Amino acid sequence: MNYDIPTGTETGMDRFRAAVRHVRGEAMLTGLAALSLHRLATAPPPDLVERVDVLVPRTRRPRSTDRIRVVRTARPPLPVEIDGLPVAPVERALADAVAEPADAATARRLLTEAVGGGYCEPGVVVRELSRARLLGRPHVADAVDALLTEGRAVAERRLYAMVRGCGLPEPLWNVDLRLPGGPHLGALDAYWPAQAVAVELDTRAARRDEDALDTAYTRKREHLERLGVTVVRLGPRGLREARDQQATVVRTALMAAADRPPAAHVVVLPR
Repeated sequence: MNYDIPTGTETGMDRFRAAVRHVRGEAMLTGLAALSLHRLATAPPPDLVERVDVLVPRTRRPRSTDRIRVVRTARPPLPVEIDGLPVAPVERALADAVAEPADAATARRLLTEAVGGGYCEPGVVVRELSRARLLGRPHVADAVDALLTEGRAVAERRLYAMVRGCGLPEPLWNVDLRLPGGPHLGALDAYWPAQAVAVELDTRAARRDEDALDTAYTRKREHLERLGVTVVRLGPRGLREARDQQATVVRTALMAAADRPPAAHVVVLPR
């Protein structure tokens, strides 16, 4: 099937609709077209999207054209509807947008805005990039480092907001614990020394070293708990979607301190 996109008075939205009609069947917009409809500021507006990416199941065989790129997948995500058009979720659209050769600055801006703007969680994005086998590409790897840094900052802001917005006592923020004259016990995001309760943000993402990270997290928690320190691990998504419930978990741990044996003496240092 040949397809020519008309010019002149045609708008970007006209081209988006025409691209979906061209592919037909189970199809959704992805890449920059989808990110534009999701309203990411770093994505071009619809009228400036030069090529429209359309995601289809792998069994479909529509042809790409000069202005439409057909992207096939064995795992079509559930689309969302925006302005009457089927649109891939942000994390999938990001993966398709950065899959083509691109400069690291553009990829970094797209990924960090998606995380910093609350469109999706960093772990979800990295998993999608991993599934697409993009993490080994230099421009993507550089952008992922920036994404994880931004994701960490977002999680910390949510933790501060939870403590202060839910009336929890003020902890010591960003500390290291050590045994007196002994080894380093680990870095913590918040620590209540009187109750020996710690909060650790789980901002890991799905990368090749995830199993090693799981082991390190587990050993650290078990070591601290043997010393009488209760460790509460909170994730960015829980802090965003269930802040009050997360605060209740922390408050319960603080209240339970009175019923536990005293913790071992530890040295608290600023991180």
